[in-house]
Amino acid sequence: MVRKTGNKVVVVGTGAVGISYAFAMLSQGQCDELVLIDLNKKKAKADVLDLAHGVLYAATPTQIAFGTYVDCADADIVCICAGVAQKPGETRLDLIDRNLKVFHTVVGEVMASGFDGIFLVATNPVDVLAYATWRFSGLPASRVIGSGTILDTARLCYYLGQEFGVAPVSIDAQMIGEHGDSVIAAWSTASIAGMPLKDLLAQNPSKSGRMDEIYHNVRDAAYSIIDAKGATCYGIAMGLAKISQALLHNQNIVLTVSTLLHGAYGHHDVYIGVPAVLNRNGVVRVIDKPLDAQEQAQFDQSAAILRDYQQKVLEYRHG
Repeated sequence: MVRKTGNKVVVVGTGAVGISYAFAMLSQGQCDELVLIDLNKKKAKADVLDLAHGVLYAATPTQIAFGTYVDCADADIVCICAGVAQKPGETRLDLIDRNLKVFHTVVGEVMASGFDGIFLVATNPVDVLAYATWRFSGLPASRVIGSGTILDTARLCYYLGQEFGVAPVSIDAQMIGEHGDSVIAAWSTASIAGMPLKDLLAQNPSKSGRMDEIYHNVRDAAYSIIDAKGATCYGIAMGLAKISQALLHNQNIVLTVSTLLHGAYGHHDVYIGVPAVLNRNGVVRVIDKPLDAQEQAQFDQSAAILRDYQQKVLEYRHG
C-alpha cells in the first residue's frame, strides 16, 4: 500500500457547502491531498477536474481526486457536508430526522475504513449531528468537532466592524450556543480594537440600540440568503477552512466550534458552540468565558433545547 505524505482531507458531500470548502482548502493550500466523495459520482468527478485545472494557481500543488470511503483510512480530517439541505422556511432543527439516517450510514462507512483522525461536521443541525457523529463513531469527543457558531461569529464581527469602522479581525466578539434560533451574542465579553464594547456603548449611547438590530441580522442571516439563492456556502466554507488550518497546522487558536461540554458554562454532555482551543489533537480546551446573568440564562435555554434534540440520537441509535 502506498502511504500518504503530508496532510490529507476527505470531503463527504459535494453540494454547495462541500465544494465551496474544497475550493477554499485548495486555493489556500491548507492540505497536501484532497479527496471528494459523493453519491453523485458524475458531478463529483467533474468537480475534481474543475478544481484540478486551477492547481497551477493555488498556494500549493495539492493533489485532488475523487474517492470512496476506503480513502478515509489514512485521512487527517474527514469533513462531513452530506445531508439534506435547509429549505426556505425551515429551521436547522427541522432537518434532524432526515439527516440522522444519512449520518448513521456515512459515519459507519468512514469508521469501517479504519479512520482514526478528526471528524469535522458541517451539516445542519450541526450541534446535534456532531453529537451523533461522536456517538456513532466511538471516537473521543475531542476529535469530533462541529462548525458550531463559527459562521455566526464571523457575521457578528462583520456587522460590528461595519458599525465601528474597523476590520473584523480587530474585533473580539463571539456568538455562542446553538447554531440556530437560540444563538446568543456574548456582548458582555466583546471588545472592539481592545476596548470593551460596553465602554464604547457608554461613550456612544446612540449605538446601543443598534446592538439588537445587529443580533437579529446575525441570527436571521441564513434565512434571507437561503430564500434568495437556495443555500449559504462561502462564509461557512471559509470558516471550515479556518478550523482545518488550526487542526492541521497545530495552531492552538481559539474558534467558536461545537464541542462536548464537561462542566464549562455549567453544562455536561451537550454539544454546543463555544470558544475552544484547537490544535492537531482536536479540541484541547474550552474557554469558559464569564457571562452576565442574562447571557447565562440564554445559554442554559439553548443547551436545554439541544439536549432534548440530542436525545433523538440516543433513541435512533438504540431504536
